[in-house]
Amino acid sequence: MRVLAAMSGGVDSAVAAARAVEAGHDVVGVHLALSTAPGALRTGSRGCCSREDADDARRAADMLGIPFYVWDFADRFKEDVIDEFVAAYAAGETPNPCLSCNEKIKFSALAERAVALGFDALATGHYARLHDGELRRAVDEDKDQSYVLAVLDHEQLSRAMFPIGDTPKPQIREEAERRGLAVANKPDSHDICFIPSGDTRAFLGARIGIRPGAVVDATTGDTLAEHEGVHGFTIGQRKGLGIEAPAADGQPRYVTGIDAESGTVTVGPADDLDIRSISANRVVWTSGETPDSPVECVVQVRAHGGLAQAVASPLADGTMRIDLREPLRGVARGQAAVLYAPDAANGDRVIGCGRITASHA
Repeated sequence: MRVLAAMSGGVDSAVAAARAVEAGHDVVGVHLALSTAPGALRTGSRGCCSREDADDARRAADMLGIPFYVWDFADRFKEDVIDEFVAAYAAGETPNPCLSCNEKIKFSALAERAVALGFDALATGHYARLHDGELRRAVDEDKDQSYVLAVLDHEQLSRAMFPIGDTPKPQIREEAERRGLAVANKPDSHDICFIPSGDTRAFLGARIGIRPGAVVDATTGDTLAEHEGVHGFTIGQRKGLGIEAPAADGQPRYVTGIDAESGTVTVGPADDLDIRSISANRVVWTSGETPDSPVECVVQVRAHGGLAQAVASPLADGTMRIDLREPLRGVARGQAAVLYAPDAANGDRVIGCGRITASHA
Protein backbone atom coordinates (compact mmCIF):
# COMPACT_ATOMS: atom_id res chain seq x y z
CA MET A 1 0.00 0.00 0.00
CA ARG A 2 0.96 3.63 -0.43
CA VAL A 3 1.03 5.02 3.12
CA LEU A 4 1.30 8.63 4.22
CA ALA A 5 2.97 8.74 7.65
CA ALA A 6 2.15 11.79 9.77
CA MET A 7 5.41 12.63 11.55
CA SER A 8 5.18 15.11 14.42
CA GLY A 9 8.86 14.99 15.28
CA GLY A 10 8.30 12.74 18.28
CA VAL A 11 9.33 9.17 18.99
CA ASP A 12 5.86 7.62 18.54
CA SER A 13 5.24 8.84 15.00
CA ALA A 14 8.84 8.03 14.02
CA VAL A 15 8.49 4.41 15.11
CA ALA A 16 5.03 4.20 13.50
CA ALA A 17 6.58 5.29 10.18
CA ALA A 18 9.46 2.84 10.65
CA ARG A 19 7.06 -0.04 11.20
CA ALA A 20 5.08 0.91 8.10
CA VAL A 21 8.31 0.83 6.08
CA GLU A 22 9.31 -2.49 7.63
CA ALA A 23 5.91 -3.94 6.70
CA GLY A 24 6.74 -3.33 3.06
CA HIS A 25 4.53 -0.33 2.39
CA ASP A 26 5.49 2.53 0.08
CA VAL A 27 5.78 5.24 2.77
CA VAL A 28 6.03 9.02 2.49
CA GLY A 29 6.51 11.16 5.60
CA VAL A 30 4.71 14.45 6.17
CA HIS A 31 5.00 16.99 8.97
CA LEU A 32 2.08 19.34 9.58
CA ALA A 33 2.96 22.98 10.11
CA LEU A 34 0.14 23.99 12.44
CA SER A 35 1.44 27.30 13.76
CA THR A 36 1.50 30.56 11.82
CA ALA A 37 4.55 31.63 13.85
CA PRO A 38 6.37 28.49 15.04
CA GLY A 39 9.05 28.87 17.67
CA ALA A 40 12.56 27.66 17.02
CA LEU A 41 12.61 25.30 20.01
CA ARG A 42 10.14 23.42 22.15
CA THR A 43 9.84 24.30 25.84
CA GLY A 44 10.82 20.95 27.30
CA SER A 45 7.75 18.72 27.11
CA ARG A 46 5.40 21.61 26.35
CA GLY A 47 4.13 22.61 22.97
CA CYS A 48 4.76 21.17 19.55
CA CYS A 49 4.97 22.21 15.90
CA SER A 50 8.22 24.09 16.45
CA ARG A 51 10.96 24.24 13.82
CA GLU A 52 12.86 21.82 16.06
CA ASP A 53 10.00 19.32 15.71
CA ALA A 54 9.98 19.68 11.91
CA ASP A 55 13.75 19.12 11.82
CA ASP A 56 13.44 16.05 14.06
CA ALA A 57 10.76 14.62 11.78
CA ARG A 58 12.92 15.25 8.71
CA ARG A 59 15.93 13.54 10.31
CA ALA A 60 13.79 10.51 11.19
CA ALA A 61 12.49 10.31 7.60
CA ASP A 62 16.06 10.54 6.28
CA MET A 63 17.09 7.74 8.62
CA LEU A 64 14.24 5.60 7.26
CA GLY A 65 15.07 6.50 3.68
CA ILE A 66 11.62 7.83 2.83
CA PRO A 67 10.54 11.04 1.06
CA PHE A 68 9.51 13.83 3.43
CA TYR A 69 7.38 16.95 3.09
CA VAL A 70 6.07 19.74 5.29
CA TRP A 71 2.46 20.73 4.65
CA ASP A 72 1.04 24.01 5.88
CA PHE A 73 -2.23 23.49 7.75
CA ALA A 74 -1.84 26.49 10.06
CA ASP A 75 -4.89 28.42 8.87
CA ARG A 76 -7.12 25.36 8.97
CA PHE A 77 -5.81 24.45 12.43
CA LYS A 78 -6.50 27.94 13.75
CA GLU A 79 -10.04 27.95 12.40
CA ASP A 80 -11.08 24.39 13.24
CA VAL A 81 -9.18 23.79 16.47
CA ILE A 82 -7.93 26.96 18.18
CA ASP A 83 -10.91 29.21 17.38
CA GLU A 84 -13.35 26.43 18.27
CA PHE A 85 -11.48 25.85 21.55
CA VAL A 86 -11.72 29.55 22.50
CA ALA A 87 -15.39 29.80 21.49
CA ALA A 88 -16.28 26.71 23.53
CA TYR A 89 -14.66 28.09 26.69
CA ALA A 90 -16.40 31.43 26.15
CA ALA A 91 -19.67 29.49 26.07
CA GLY A 92 -18.92 27.81 29.41
CA GLU A 93 -17.83 24.49 27.93
CA THR A 94 -14.68 22.43 28.52
CA PRO A 95 -13.49 21.25 25.09
CA ASN A 96 -10.76 18.75 24.28
CA PRO A 97 -8.76 20.17 21.33
CA CYS A 98 -7.20 16.78 20.52
CA LEU A 99 -10.67 15.55 19.54
CA SER A 100 -11.13 18.46 17.15
CA CYS A 101 -7.64 18.04 15.71
CA ASN A 102 -8.19 14.35 14.99
CA GLU A 103 -11.68 14.91 13.63
CA LYS A 104 -11.02 17.95 11.44
CA ILE A 105 -7.29 18.07 10.72
CA LYS A 106 -5.47 14.76 10.83
CA PHE A 107 -8.23 12.42 9.70
CA SER A 108 -10.20 14.89 7.61
CA ALA A 109 -8.16 17.61 5.93
CA LEU A 110 -4.92 15.60 5.91
CA ALA A 111 -6.58 12.28 5.05
CA GLU A 112 -8.57 13.88 2.22
CA ARG A 113 -5.39 15.30 0.69
CA ALA A 114 -3.71 11.92 1.09
CA VAL A 115 -6.53 10.17 -0.78
CA ALA A 116 -6.47 12.82 -3.51
CA LEU A 117 -2.75 12.14 -3.99
CA GLY A 118 -3.29 8.41 -4.33
CA PHE A 119 -2.39 7.19 -0.84
CA ASP A 120 -4.24 4.19 0.54
CA ALA A 121 -3.80 4.86 4.25
CA LEU A 122 -2.70 7.40 6.84
CA ALA A 123 -0.36 6.12 9.56
CA THR A 124 0.00 8.00 12.85
CA GLY A 125 1.75 7.45 16.17
CA HIS A 126 -1.47 7.25 18.19
CA TYR A 127 -1.76 4.63 20.90
CA ALA A 128 -4.81 2.70 19.71
CA ARG A 129 -5.52 -0.48 17.76
CA LEU A 130 -7.66 -1.42 14.78
CA HIS A 131 -9.09 -4.92 14.52
CA ASP A 132 -11.38 -5.81 11.59
CA GLY A 133 -12.24 -2.14 11.23
CA GLU A 134 -13.02 -1.74 14.93
CA LEU A 135 -11.25 0.85 17.07
CA ARG A 136 -9.83 -0.60 20.27
CA ARG A 137 -7.83 0.62 23.23
CA ALA A 138 -4.05 0.40 23.09
CA VAL A 139 -2.16 -2.30 24.94
CA ASP A 140 -0.53 0.44 27.04
CA GLU A 141 -3.51 1.64 29.10
CA ASP A 142 -1.61 4.65 30.44
CA LYS A 143 -0.97 5.91 26.91
CA ASP A 144 -4.26 4.81 25.33
CA GLN A 145 -5.68 7.44 22.94
CA SER A 146 -8.81 5.66 21.76
CA TYR A 147 -10.86 8.28 23.63
CA VAL A 148 -9.61 11.13 21.41
CA LEU A 149 -9.93 8.96 18.28
CA ALA A 150 -13.52 7.92 18.91
CA VAL A 151 -14.74 10.89 16.82
CA LEU A 152 -13.55 9.08 13.68
CA ASP A 153 -16.26 7.52 11.56
CA HIS A 154 -16.19 4.15 9.85
CA GLU A 155 -14.80 5.54 6.59
CA GLN A 156 -12.02 7.46 8.32
CA LEU A 157 -11.02 4.40 10.33
CA SER A 158 -10.91 2.33 7.14
CA ARG A 159 -8.04 4.55 5.92
CA ALA A 160 -6.18 4.73 9.26
CA MET A 161 -3.17 2.82 10.57
CA PHE A 162 -1.98 2.84 14.18
CA PRO A 163 1.24 0.78 14.01
CA ILE A 164 2.34 1.20 17.64
CA GLY A 165 -0.92 0.52 19.50
CA ASP A 166 0.13 -3.04 20.34
CA THR A 167 3.29 -1.99 22.21
CA PRO A 168 3.91 -0.30 25.59
CA LYS A 169 5.65 3.09 25.46
CA PRO A 170 8.94 1.99 27.10
CA GLN A 171 9.39 -0.63 24.37
CA ILE A 172 8.69 1.99 21.70
CA ARG A 173 11.58 4.06 23.04
CA GLU A 174 13.83 0.99 23.11
CA GLU A 175 12.88 0.20 19.52
CA ALA A 176 13.60 3.78 18.42
CA GLU A 177 17.04 3.52 19.97
CA ARG A 178 17.74 0.21 18.23
CA ARG A 179 16.71 1.76 14.93
CA GLY A 180 19.09 4.67 15.50
CA LEU A 181 16.32 7.29 15.66
CA ALA A 182 17.60 10.42 17.38
CA VAL A 183 14.18 11.08 18.97
CA ALA A 184 14.34 7.91 21.08
CA ASN A 185 14.61 9.88 24.33
CA LYS A 186 12.80 13.06 23.29
CA PRO A 187 10.27 14.14 25.98
CA ASP A 188 6.60 13.53 25.26
CA SER A 189 4.40 16.54 24.61
CA HIS A 190 2.01 17.39 27.43
CA ASP A 191 -0.84 19.79 27.98
CA ILE A 192 -2.33 21.66 25.01
CA CYS A 193 0.05 21.79 22.07
CA PHE A 194 -0.78 25.37 21.04
CA ILE A 195 -0.35 26.73 24.59
CA PRO A 196 3.37 26.08 25.24
CA SER A 197 3.29 28.19 28.41
CA GLY A 198 0.77 25.79 29.96
CA ASP A 199 -1.28 28.77 31.20
CA THR A 200 -4.67 28.07 29.62
CA ARG A 201 -6.46 30.79 31.58
CA ALA A 202 -4.05 33.48 30.36
CA PHE A 203 -4.27 32.19 26.78
CA LEU A 204 -8.07 32.36 26.87
CA GLY A 205 -8.16 35.70 28.67
CA ALA A 206 -6.02 37.32 25.99
CA ARG A 207 -8.50 36.22 23.32
CA ILE A 208 -11.84 36.47 25.11
CA GLY A 209 -11.21 39.52 27.28
CA ILE A 210 -12.82 40.42 30.59
CA ARG A 211 -16.43 39.31 30.98
CA PRO A 212 -17.19 39.83 34.67
CA GLY A 213 -19.64 37.68 36.56
CA ALA A 214 -20.43 36.23 39.97
CA VAL A 215 -19.51 33.08 41.84
CA VAL A 216 -22.73 32.02 43.56
CA ASP A 217 -23.40 29.51 46.33
CA ALA A 218 -25.84 26.86 45.08
CA THR A 219 -27.31 26.34 48.56
CA THR A 220 -27.86 29.90 49.76
CA GLY A 221 -27.83 31.88 46.53
CA ASP A 222 -25.25 34.24 48.05
CA THR A 223 -22.62 35.85 45.85
CA LEU A 224 -19.27 34.64 47.16
CA ALA A 225 -16.88 36.29 44.72
CA GLU A 226 -16.56 38.13 41.43
CA HIS A 227 -14.68 36.78 38.43
CA GLU A 228 -13.40 38.05 35.07
CA GLY A 229 -14.89 35.40 32.82
CA VAL A 230 -16.42 31.94 32.83
CA HIS A 231 -13.50 30.72 30.70
CA GLY A 232 -11.50 30.45 33.93
CA PHE A 233 -13.71 27.66 35.29
CA THR A 234 -14.69 24.09 34.55
CA ILE A 235 -17.12 21.66 36.15
CA GLY A 236 -15.63 19.96 39.20
CA GLN A 237 -13.00 22.64 39.76
CA ARG A 238 -12.10 23.17 43.42
CA LYS A 239 -9.14 25.56 43.42
CA GLY A 240 -8.81 29.06 42.09
CA LEU A 241 -12.43 30.01 42.76
CA GLY A 242 -11.57 33.30 44.47
CA ILE A 243 -13.66 32.44 47.55
CA GLU A 244 -12.23 33.78 50.80
CA ALA A 245 -14.40 32.13 53.47
CA PRO A 246 -15.07 28.39 53.84
CA ALA A 247 -18.58 26.97 53.54
CA ALA A 248 -20.73 26.90 56.68
CA ASP A 249 -20.22 23.14 57.03
CA GLY A 250 -16.47 23.47 56.51
CA GLN A 251 -16.57 21.31 53.38
CA PRO A 252 -14.91 22.36 50.11
CA ARG A 253 -16.94 23.85 47.29
CA TYR A 254 -16.74 22.77 43.67
CA VAL A 255 -17.91 24.35 40.43
CA THR A 256 -21.26 22.68 39.73
CA GLY A 257 -22.65 24.94 37.02
CA ILE A 258 -21.54 27.53 34.45
CA ASP A 259 -23.94 29.96 32.77
CA ALA A 260 -22.01 31.89 30.13
CA GLU A 261 -24.96 34.12 29.23
CA SER A 262 -25.35 35.56 32.72
CA GLY A 263 -21.71 35.04 33.69
CA THR A 264 -22.77 33.03 36.75
CA VAL A 265 -20.52 30.31 38.12
CA THR A 266 -22.34 28.13 40.66
CA VAL A 267 -20.45 26.32 43.40
CA GLY A 268 -21.66 23.68 45.81
CA PRO A 269 -20.79 20.49 47.70
CA ALA A 270 -19.28 17.43 46.02
CA ASP A 271 -22.63 15.60 46.01
CA ASP A 272 -24.02 18.24 43.63
CA LEU A 273 -21.61 16.93 40.99
CA ASP A 274 -23.33 13.53 40.79
CA ILE A 275 -24.73 12.98 37.30
CA ARG A 276 -26.99 10.12 36.20
CA SER A 277 -27.89 11.10 32.63
CA ILE A 278 -26.03 12.74 29.73
CA SER A 279 -27.24 14.31 26.49
CA ALA A 280 -24.91 14.38 23.48
CA ASN A 281 -24.87 15.55 19.87
CA ARG A 282 -22.41 15.10 16.96
CA VAL A 283 -22.89 11.39 17.47
CA VAL A 284 -20.61 8.92 15.70
CA TRP A 285 -21.30 5.17 15.66
CA THR A 286 -18.02 3.43 14.93
CA SER A 287 -19.61 0.64 12.89
CA GLY A 288 -21.16 3.18 10.53
CA GLU A 289 -24.67 2.04 11.43
CA THR A 290 -26.97 3.63 14.01
CA PRO A 291 -28.33 1.03 16.47
CA ASP A 292 -32.08 0.52 16.33
CA SER A 293 -32.36 0.02 20.10
CA PRO A 294 -30.61 1.12 23.33
CA VAL A 295 -27.03 -0.10 23.72
CA GLU A 296 -25.42 -1.44 26.89
CA CYS A 297 -21.97 0.10 27.25
CA VAL A 298 -19.30 1.61 29.46
CA VAL A 299 -19.12 5.37 28.99
CA GLN A 300 -15.96 7.44 29.47
CA VAL A 301 -16.39 11.20 29.88
CA ARG A 302 -12.79 12.39 30.21
CA ALA A 303 -9.56 11.54 28.41
CA HIS A 304 -8.22 9.86 31.54
CA GLY A 305 -10.92 8.46 33.79
CA GLY A 306 -14.60 9.02 34.41
CA LEU A 307 -16.03 5.60 33.49
CA ALA A 308 -19.40 4.09 34.35
CA GLN A 309 -21.74 1.33 33.17
CA ALA A 310 -24.51 2.88 31.09
CA VAL A 311 -27.23 2.50 28.47
CA ALA A 312 -26.93 4.69 25.37
CA SER A 313 -30.09 5.44 23.40
CA PRO A 314 -29.93 6.90 19.87
CA LEU A 315 -32.66 9.50 19.34
CA ALA A 316 -34.63 10.33 16.21
CA ASP A 317 -32.94 13.73 15.78
CA GLY A 318 -29.47 12.16 15.59
CA THR A 319 -28.55 12.95 19.19
CA MET A 320 -28.05 10.49 22.03
CA ARG A 321 -29.13 10.03 25.65
CA ILE A 322 -26.87 8.12 28.02
CA ASP A 323 -28.38 6.80 31.26
CA LEU A 324 -25.78 5.89 33.86
CA ARG A 325 -26.14 2.86 36.10
CA GLU A 326 -23.94 4.62 38.65
CA PRO A 327 -23.36 8.35 39.13
CA LEU A 328 -20.38 10.13 37.61
CA ARG A 329 -18.72 13.39 38.65
CA GLY A 330 -16.88 16.00 36.63
CA VAL A 331 -19.12 15.69 33.55
CA ALA A 332 -18.56 18.87 31.53
CA ARG A 333 -20.28 20.21 28.42
CA GLY A 334 -17.98 20.15 25.40
CA GLN A 335 -16.18 16.97 26.37
CA ALA A 336 -16.78 13.67 24.60
CA ALA A 337 -18.80 10.78 25.94
CA VAL A 338 -17.10 7.72 24.44
CA LEU A 339 -18.89 4.37 24.50
CA TYR A 340 -17.01 1.10 24.94
CA ALA A 341 -18.32 -2.47 24.82
CA PRO A 342 -19.60 -3.53 28.26
CA ASP A 343 -18.22 -7.08 28.44
CA ALA A 344 -14.79 -7.94 29.78
CA ALA A 345 -13.73 -9.80 26.63
CA ASN A 346 -14.41 -6.80 24.34
CA GLY A 347 -14.26 -3.91 26.81
CA ASP A 348 -11.50 -2.27 24.83
CA ARG A 349 -13.73 -1.87 21.74
CA VAL A 350 -15.14 1.56 20.92
CA ILE A 351 -18.84 1.56 20.02
CA GLY A 352 -19.33 5.26 19.42
CA CYS A 353 -19.20 8.70 20.91
CA GLY A 354 -20.97 12.04 21.18
CA ARG A 355 -20.25 15.58 22.34
CA ILE A 356 -21.74 16.30 25.75
CA THR A 357 -24.36 19.05 25.57
CA ALA A 358 -26.04 18.62 28.95
CA SER A 359 -25.94 16.50 32.09
CA HIS A 360 -28.69 15.67 34.57
CA ALA A 361 -28.70 14.61 38.20
